[in-house]
Amino acid sequence: MLIEQLMECGALRFGDFTLTSGKKSRYYVDIKKASSRPEILREITRGFIDFGLECDKVAGMELGAVALIVSYSLQTGKRFVIIRKGGREHGTRRRIEGEILQGERILLLEDVVTSGGSVLDAIDQIDEAGGKVIGVLCVVDRREGGTERVMERAPFRSLVTAEELLEM
Repeated sequence: MLIEQLMECGALRFGDFTLTSGKKSRYYVDIKKASSRPEILREITRGFIDFGLECDKVAGMELGAVALIVSYSLQTGKRFVIIRKGGREHGTRRRIEGEILQGERILLLEDVVTSGGSVLDAIDQIDEAGGKVIGVLCVVDRREGGTERVMERAPFRSLVTAEELLEM
């Protein structure tokens, strides 16, 4: 059902795109477009919850994972933290919004994984704050090297692969 919802809302687009990793691609998966629709966000959240991972808190990178972690938090009662992509030049200058206590088990959510660079950066930030990433869940795994890189640091699962989307 999720694959159909992603296709119907236009989350998969074709053209010439430059991804966050810097890699060029003929297609783009826009999970923000999908997660802005309550019915699709609920489906994504159910999928994440169904993996059954026990955690103390849920975390995700700005901007793509914010809706995902808030929805997960509302459904499970788990607190969340937001990880900034870069340092702030004002205020507290923190990269993590929210609190991670020493030894807390953190479930990391991501929208799309390509090279895994953003996920690895988030894991580093959580480690530095004293948390332990117990798993990484993403909506779409592009299967372009990120899976293996992430799995070196934490268990990794996705709801959908790029191959499954492209077969539709």
